[in-house]
Amino acid sequence: MSKAVELSTIIKNKIKNYNLNISESEEGKVISVADGIATILGLEKVKSGELLKFPKDTFGMALNLEEDTTGVIIFGDYSHIREGDPVKRTDEVVEVPVGDVLLGRIVDPLGKAIDGKEDIKVDKQRPIERVAPGIETRKSVTVPLKTGILAIDAMIPIGRGQRELIIGDKKTGKTAVAIDTILNQKDEGVKCVYVSIGQKNSTLGNTIRKLEEAGAMEYTTIVAANASESNATQYIAPYAAMAIAEEWMEDNQDVLIVFDDLTKHAVAYRAVSLLLRRPPGREAYPGDVFYLHSKLLERSASVSEKYGGGSITALPIIETQAGDISAYIPTNVISITDGQIFLMSDLFNSGQRPAVDAGKSVSRVGGAAQTKLIKKLSGSIKIQLASYFELKAFSQFASDMDENTKAILDAGEKIMKLLVQKQYKSYPQDVEAFILFVINEGLLSKIPMDKVDNFNNLLLKELKVNKEFKQIQKKFIKEKALSDETQKELKEAMEKFINTIN
Repeated sequence: MSKAVELSTIIKNKIKNYNLNISESEEGKVISVADGIATILGLEKVKSGELLKFPKDTFGMALNLEEDTTGVIIFGDYSHIREGDPVKRTDEVVEVPVGDVLLGRIVDPLGKAIDGKEDIKVDKQRPIERVAPGIETRKSVTVPLKTGILAIDAMIPIGRGQRELIIGDKKTGKTAVAIDTILNQKDEGVKCVYVSIGQKNSTLGNTIRKLEEAGAMEYTTIVAANASESNATQYIAPYAAMAIAEEWMEDNQDVLIVFDDLTKHAVAYRAVSLLLRRPPGREAYPGDVFYLHSKLLERSASVSEKYGGGSITALPIIETQAGDISAYIPTNVISITDGQIFLMSDLFNSGQRPAVDAGKSVSRVGGAAQTKLIKKLSGSIKIQLASYFELKAFSQFASDMDENTKAILDAGEKIMKLLVQKQYKSYPQDVEAFILFVINEGLLSKIPMDKVDNFNNLLLKELKVNKEFKQIQKKFIKEKALSDETQKELKEAMEKFINTIN
């Protein structure tokens, strides 16, 4: 074979076996950048919510798709980005790491560790945006989520898979209620996710310290987007946290997620939208903030075994101005959730902790989220308090009162004193049952007003040493109900105890 033929054969084989790997990538250019928002030219095929890559491993998310340009929110530091810098599509949506490796960790909304510990390495990630579970996916909310707070467990019970709003003015104990609920999940098999939005670093630091001291960080993940972070980072924080919770829900586990708070989240979204030159909507909030929060909170659910069998219980926090729950953002979230715990400034300032307004607070799941024991014993408490507050308002203008009115006011005042509970001092459910029994059986009338303040403390001490009480406690735990026989035994034992403290 001639050299020419040999060379020709080699070339033909090369051409025949040539593997042409062509990769197509679209690249745009920054035409302006300011306040964490970049305007990009040239990304014709970019999708809404797509992750975009800037120089120096900085990322952003496409949020505003216009005819010629794309509005992008930038995550993290953007000071190095300049006009003319290249921007590449990733053809991926924004995702966050998920799994048990996140327990005990403090992360940013992109899942990067910010607690000074080792980097988080996971095999699985989930998109931060997702369609909420449909009706056929869900099952009824029937299992109680015990808060350890007597006023809530008795009057405003929360079920696993429920969305219960915590609402009130600044400094009324909203975060305290949420943190106490997290602490009470220690032996309940519930994983927790706490989302800090727009808070001061020092405030979050105090919360973390308390969780660590109580051993609660073992089953808790904190997603932090504090006031020092960009509006874009604060905007995606709750969605990232929900994605983390969904991984556990679909693995037959129960999760509690706290959003602290969605008022600041709405403000961050407003800032982002106005910087993107979106037209402002109602109440100067751009777009529709109702949709913003509904697509988030609807993702909390109790799902059937076919779809994982777990649950996500959401406790969003909303801050009101001068107790106005009819304002735009509060009414939005009230209509999305399954009830609200309303905290009153007047009650808080008078020393009532937690400052729960029994009239405006409600749980639309109700007794379905209570054990038979608590359901039976807490039936009359809301009615008694409603009568108390109504008569109290009128009694201020009355010169004299009949004996029946005095008795209702006296009982109501004593109930309010019994419901006072220090922060970080949760009650087991059997202890709650003892206190509720005193209210339900009308035994409060036998306790002098000056002894009511310390009654709970004395009862807690008595439960540790009183043999009769211990036997009844065992029955509570075993039966999770109150039989006629046990009711009779408890009444006799409680009357003896009350006589000893008078």
